[in-house]
Amino acid sequence: MAKLTKNQKKAHAKLEAGKSYSLKDAAALVKEITTTKFDASVDIDVALGVDPRKANQMVRGIATLPHGTGKTVRVLVLCTPDKEEEAKAAGADFVGLDEYVAKIEGGWTDVDIIITTPACMAKVGKLGRVLGPRNLMPNPKSGTVTNEVGKAVTDVKGGKIDFKVDKTGIIHASVGKVSFPADKIYENALEVLQVISKLKPSAAKGTYFKSIHVSSTMSPGIAVETKSVAGI
Repeated sequence: MAKLTKNQKKAHAKLEAGKSYSLKDAAALVKEITTTKFDASVDIDVALGVDPRKANQMVRGIATLPHGTGKTVRVLVLCTPDKEEEAKAAGADFVGLDEYVAKIEGGWTDVDIIITTPACMAKVGKLGRVLGPRNLMPNPKSGTVTNEVGKAVTDVKGGKIDFKVDKTGIIHASVGKVSFPADKIYENALEVLQVISKLKPSAAKGTYFKSIHVSSTMSPGIAVETKSVAGI
């Protein structure tokens, strides 16, 4: 096992072994135990009592963080010329169709979100081999295949995130930056957890929220007491 650095030892010392914290306390504590020189992301990892191999237990959803993610989101809109001005006015970083389809076919994926319209999906669908592994493929369920491209751009720039359970039954989501006040981290995390709670599949039996952990880039995870979270 790798040796802990001095800062990592200090961070671990602030956590009581085996203790689960309230979500509010975890939001404050993650700021204390983060020692990176850059503004680290704050993430939440939620282990669910579901079997994602079964279609009726897949958990996927959208949450709009009340305080945004703190990240600069690079958005590409693949659309016909009549939608280009709407996309640009909403703040899209890249707008077009054929030229960007060609770039993506060549391996270019220097964006965070891709939005398109139903009419363009015939062309965009062929990019699945490149976009799928990078989780960039537009999907109606995440609101990234829509005729309202301006609204979609505004939403993702303003803090809308989509998430889905991975093959091990865990949802990973970013809920802000360490520079955020603790109450804003808490409110963003609470929004994600409440959305996940509403998405509980009827086929899922037993304990739904198996564990919740809050962490920042390179920090230890802080266990959250599920009973401390309102509305789940």
